[in-house]
Amino acid sequence: MADNKIIEKNRNLSHLEQSNLSYEELVEIVKKLTIDEIIELSKVIGYPVFLRKCMGELQHIIPILQDGAAAIIENEKGEILLQRRVDDDNWGLPGGCQEANETFEETIIREVKEETNLEVEKEDLKMIDAVSGPSRRYTYPNGDTVISNTILYHITKFSGEIKRQEESKELKYFSLNNLPENQHDPDLIKKYIEWKRKRM
Repeated sequence: MADNKIIEKNRNLSHLEQSNLSYEELVEIVKKLTIDEIIELSKVIGYPVFLRKCMGELQHIIPILQDGAAAIIENEKGEILLQRRVDDDNWGLPGGCQEANETFEETIIREVKEETNLEVEKEDLKMIDAVSGPSRRYTYPNGDTVISNTILYHITKFSGEIKRQEESKELKYFSLNNLPENQHDPDLIKKYIEWKRKRM
């Protein structure tokens, strides 16, 4: 049974307040929790942020290897949905990091909902590839460097209306011959184009 008081207290903090938790504060919180409670707390804060907070003074220095998923959401015209990100103003695919105890399918279904408001069912996910290596290295505007192992999915069946969330400045469909130059995930889109050509 999770320590609901500690977890709820942190759940009620804003993203900024969670990000501003000091290493010392986090140590005192984590010491009181079981493994299951620590996993639940990491979901509340967001696993990559939580992991960095646990690194103390090295949190902005050491590159983090992280797992996640991204989605090629294709409409009936063959256009793909991109989001203009708040953090770097580049156009990227919906997706994000895997939380502890979460499957990749659960990750992409959650991330698509959080970032686009679209609903996707597990049976409508088609895995394109697992993408890793140097092309998945990224440094955020604050200097944090990550290297992502990303499961790339293709989605053509979904429900709901597109609605921009706080991580996006804009959501828009693009044809493959008219993609924006400032891309966040060019390697993933290239992988999708190669995959699509093989299926033709």
